[in-house]
Amino acid sequence: MSDDAYRLSFETAAERYECGRPLYAGGAVAWLAKRIGIGPGRRVLDLGAGTGKLTRQLVAVGADVVAVEPGAAMRAQLERVVPGAEALAGSAEEIPLPDASVDAVTAGQAAHWFRHDEAFREIHRVLRPCGGVGLLWNEWDEDDPLQLEIKQALAPFRPPRPEIDRDGPPAWRVSVDASPLFGPVEERRFPHVVHTDADGIVEWVSSTSPFIMAAPEDQASIEALVREAARGGPCDLVLATRTFAFDAVAS
Repeated sequence: MSDDAYRLSFETAAERYECGRPLYAGGAVAWLAKRIGIGPGRRVLDLGAGTGKLTRQLVAVGADVVAVEPGAAMRAQLERVVPGAEALAGSAEEIPLPDASVDAVTAGQAAHWFRHDEAFREIHRVLRPCGGVGLLWNEWDEDDPLQLEIKQALAPFRPPRPEIDRDGPPAWRVSVDASPLFGPVEERRFPHVVHTDADGIVEWVSSTSPFIMAAPEDQASIEALVREAARGGPCDLVLATRTFAFDAVAS
């Protein structure tokens, strides 16, 4: 199964994605806003915006945000919940914006799906000179038995990853580090507590690409495992919002 099939799978679960996925740690967004200049008077492109989880947080700090998302169902959710952003059809590899038209580019829980060399050339094209890039991921804590059990349950259904993703830096990082278009990458981690319950965890898990791509019988098994592991009651999931920032080099 190709990566394209996985990255476009969210179209069948757009409502679940909107309901089940958390926002990003407030500290992560605040650091990124200061680091790459997101705020009033700044035009920001949010790539692979999905249902606008990060988009709404960028709008909240006063930025003029254009959100680019390839999936029509995901984009419809974004337009509904983040009316303050401009939503456009497009992708990281084909950004529907003119050259040097934005001050910063962000991507939340999305850059691992990009075709990286193509995408980062496009990102550099639309950035104004010395504009900044911010990438964020909410990551599970494998020291938490519940989160580890869920991760292990989903593992057989994940797309195969390149060796470098398993044994070294992720492919996007290799592409940026090798590119003359960008400067050094800075990284920060911000604790992020999500207050939820068994239903909320099931909704979150069911919005992930491995679950969506699994056969119905496997989906039922995963849901049963999650409910048993969560034991029904309220719980706090302690995550980390892993955040990266780097600047475009003037060409």
